[in-house]
Amino acid sequence: MTGERRPLADRPLTEPHPSRLPSDHADRARILAAHTAALAADEAGYLDPASGLFVLSAGFLARRGTCCGRGCRHCPYVDDPPSEQA
Repeated sequence: MTGERRPLADRPLTEPHPSRLPSDHADRARILAAHTAALAADEAGYLDPASGLFVLSAGFLARRGTCCGRGCRHCPYVDDPPSEQA
């Protein structure tokens, strides 16, 4: 997907793809709160509440216009179904 222009996924920017942030993730509520705050403030991202690493927001990634293919947590272009785990 690197550099490929494609449409945004059919979901709100506030909702990451389940393959990038599973519904049972221990810090999901804190992560989504930090992400929502970054979106509301039109910031490029936020500090992950658990690791302290800087995470790009879906809004920033959408404005870039392309998917970089690096597995971003809030990638607004990922629209494939999550893979089945055996």
